[in-house]
Amino acid sequence: MSAKIAVIIPARYGSTRFPGKPLHLIAGKPLIQHVWERSRQAKGIDAVIVATDDMRIAETAFKFGAKVSITSEKHRSGTDRCAEAAKGLKKFTHFINVQGDEPLIDPILISNLAKTLASEKKISMITAATEFGADEDVNNPNAVKVVLDRDSNALYFSRSPIPFARDPATPAAFYLKHQGIYGYSRKFLLRFVKWKPSQLEKIEQLEQLRALENGCRIRVLMTSGISVGVDSLADVAVAERLLKEGQL
Repeated sequence: MSAKIAVIIPARYGSTRFPGKPLHLIAGKPLIQHVWERSRQAKGIDAVIVATDDMRIAETAFKFGAKVSITSEKHRSGTDRCAEAAKGLKKFTHFINVQGDEPLIDPILISNLAKTLASEKKISMITAATEFGADEDVNNPNAVKVVLDRDSNALYFSRSPIPFARDPATPAAFYLKHQGIYGYSRKFLLRFVKWKPSQLEKIEQLEQLRALENGCRIRVLMTSGISVGVDSLADVAVAERLLKEGQL
């Protein structure tokens, strides 16, 4: 059976830090539309679906042509929302979870994730990472770090700098910054959301650690693409500037 891959974009209206974020206009379009349009540019993708619990987001998505999956208001995470949508999408073998607040998500990265999922049947979960820039703070807990084994599988994710460098002159590029995009096989995604949050996951507040604690491998692809998440109004200005500069 050949792979059939859908991108699911989870989106909720009730963000604590930025209510209504998916509908906020960036360069004249709702944030969620930018994410959808860039996801549709990716190769190897058979469908792009917005998963939401809010009819305001659903109606906006319908207007710009998106397929929409209406999901429960009770989900704690985007992964849970993706899994509910995936249950009704039985013809798809794999899913890519693209965060709904990244208007500059790289279509090439999505394409590479899809290609790897389709070609390597043993992969149950995949994500991405990039090198830290020289001007980036590796001690920032909001920038999640990852260390890999020789086969590019994740050994651990942390908000702390990992590995610990005894030499203070160790360059920032030595550290790898996790990118919050995930791909899953259908079977794995539906199994993952049934597991209880793990101990390390709760300590670090990093959901992907649940997979590692349950003995699963997470393949990590390296990328150099721009990743700008919109968490606040201040981030809107940054995203608009980059879009207007043509960094698409």
